[in-house]
Formats: sequence, structure tokens, C-alpha cells
Amino acid sequence: MTKPRNARPVTNQEAPRVVPGACINRRAADRLRSGYLWVYASDIESIELPEAGAADPPSLLPVADRRGLLLGTALYSPSSQIALRMISREAIDEAGWLDLLASRLRLAIARRKPLLSEQNDACRLCFSEADELPGLVADKYGDLVILQLLAKGLDSAAVRETCVRVLREELAPAAILERPDPRMRELEGLATPSSEPLFVEDATNPASSSQFRLNGLVFQFDANSGQKTGAFLDQRANYAAALEWARTLGATGRALDVCCYQGGFALHLAQICGQVTGIDASRASLEVAERNLEANRSRLTAQVDWVEADAFQILRDWSDAGEIFDTIVLDPPAFAKTRRAVEGALRGYKELNLRALRMVRPGGLLVTCSCSHHVSWAELEASVASAAADVPRRVRLLERRGAAPDHPVVLNLPETEYLKCLVLEVE
Repeated sequence: MTKPRNARPVTNQEAPRVVPGACINRRAADRLRSGYLWVYASDIESIELPEAGAADPPSLLPVADRRGLLLGTALYSPSSQIALRMISREAIDEAGWLDLLASRLRLAIARRKPLLSEQNDACRLCFSEADELPGLVADKYGDLVILQLLAKGLDSAAVRETCVRVLREELAPAAILERPDPRMRELEGLATPSSEPLFVEDATNPASSSQFRLNGLVFQFDANSGQKTGAFLDQRANYAAALEWARTLGATGRALDVCCYQGGFALHLAQICGQVTGIDASRASLEVAERNLEANRSRLTAQVDWVEADAFQILRDWSDAGEIFDTIVLDPPAFAKTRRAVEGALRGYKELNLRALRMVRPGGLLVTCSCSHHVSWAELEASVASAAADVPRRVRLLERRGAAPDHPVVLNLPETEYLKCLVLEVE
């Protein structure tokens, strides 16, 4: 047989791939070597599972390139478009993975402890890929911890036991509860977890609600309601920034918080403004916002009211009616959950910002946010600039901001940079 001209010998460092395992294409292998952690199902060339693997797929799989060179070990999600999530650059078994899980979770918590104080007793303890624990999210709300396991490979008693042990040893919480994400559960083919707490300190009085503090303000938490893990902790630093910029610009008369959820921006602004209005389409969220208002009444100077309404419709009506505000915050939900949805999302961002720009007084403040990873900084800024040109208004960029430090951005993982916040002076 004639040897191919470009063939080269296999060296000792190029050991054949361990089977069973996954073989991926060159594009995916290059991404992993650059620090990326995901392999999409479309990039897998072949998978060899152990016997009975089809009926009971393994949670861990070795991953190799098409030459058979081992790239590491991944969590395997057979139903997901993100089929492999890398957890190690080496071949490891379940015992090794559980040890790695424990050590990385401890390290993630250690990074957050300096952020905790009497004024801030809530934070994201573990941020999935950003803490080298793909699919694992843990949030602290006062003395409660909420755990989310968002990948099929994490759905095991051993993973839950390891997480609970580390969280108890590091934080001594009153309770640890698991809260599923319905959308991710569907995408990953996950069963609904038990509604029973993973841990409770007092079995006779199991806690599922508490209060927590952000920047000194008190917020109510109920593990059985709300979005995500119950509240949005990623805006904590932006809440404080909005307050300070409003103070700096003297934009402390009327303030408007659009898509206010449970009142985060509104209540921070209510410490310095004369009148604050929060708008949200969810009555349940506004009911929590009202309870948060009552809990902080002694610290607030503003008259605060909540309006249940569609943001697009009410901004259209109010801008047409000539309403004027000193400060407006736009914090809508993610408009683009996929890349295909970006074009429509940008139309939505432009419409909201156009209406807001018509209502901000000269010299006033506009804080506009996007939590859509698929919408880039350049695209968000272009949509706001286009809205300003149509009004027309001149806007001056004061600051670009992202998520709070407990939601770190890893440069090799662009998905970790999802929250974008533009602080603008409207001239």
C-alpha cells in the first residue's frame, strides 16, 4: 500500500482516543484549544457509548479530535444542541469529577466572600462556565442558597450531595433548595427535580423565603416564585451607578423604571428622587415590588407608584402625550434568545429607546440595558444611536457597564458577557 505523501508517524504524545467517547471536527477542536468549553451537536463526528449507553447515556465522555488526540472530558447532554461541556483537559472518571466539582465550587465561593457584607448579603456564588463548572448556578439570598443544575450531565444524586456538602461547609445556610429552569429542562431533556429542599437546618420549620440586602436596601425573596433563581443579582452594581449618576446630573425629579420587575432600579432611585414610577407587565412582580417598597419606606424620599402595563404600549402613549422625566431606566427581558432573533430584538430596543428619548428632559439621564448575549455592544449602541437620530436628540455616553463582579466575564467564553448597560446623558 502506498503511504500518503503528507502522512506522519504518530508520536507518543498522540495517544489514540480512549473509547467510548466523542470525536469532534476540527472547528470544534480548535475552539476547545483556545479555551472554549462547549461542543455543539452539529460538530460531533461520532460518538461511541459503552454497552447500554443508548438507554442510559453516561454523564461523562472523553472527547478527541478526528486524529484521535484526547482533548479532555466533558459533561454529555444527548438531547441538547450543546452536547458536550468540557470540565477537564484530561481523562477523568466520576470520582475525579466530583473532587474537581468540590474544589472548584469552594474556589468560586472564596472569590465571592469578599463581596458579602452587612449591606450586601446576596450574590451569585457560582456562575457556570465562568467558574469552570458548566451548567451549575448557585445564588445566595440572605441565609438561603438556590441551586440550579442546567445540564444533563449534572443530574445525579452524587453531584447534588457534593454541592450541598460544600455549600454547608462554606456558608452554613438555613436551607439549600434546587430550582429548575423550565426552558433549560426542556432543552436538556431533564426530569423535574424533587420539590423537597436539598438541605434544611430546621426540619420542623423549613425555610423557603427570606429577606436579603443589596446596597443596603431590603428585598423579599421567595424560592417558589419569580424569574431565574428568584431575583436578579447581576444588576446590583448598576442599581448603585444609576443612583449616583442621577445625583451627579441633578436628574432627581421624576424617575421612570421600565420593566422594573421587583423594583431594583426604582427603589434605588427613590432614595434621591421626588417621584418614581415602575412599569412591569407582571402583577406578581409588582406585588413583590410593593412589599419591597414597604420594607424600605424609612430610607426613601420619593413618592413611588407601580403601573401594570406593556412597556411598548405605555411608552408610546406617554411619549405621545408629552410626559417628561428626569431619569429613565430601560431594563427589558432578553429579546434575542438565539442569533436568528437579533434583527427583531434590535427593532425592539430601538423602539423602547426612541420613546424614552422623547421623554427625558434636556440634561437628564437614560440608563438602557440589554441582557441578550446575542446582541453585541456595537449593535446595542447602534440601535440607541439610530433612535437618538430619529427623535432627534444628542446623547453623551457616560459609562459602559456590565454585570456585577459576582457574574465574571471570561474572555475565552463570550457567552459570559451577556449584560450590557449604557449610561447616557440626554442633551
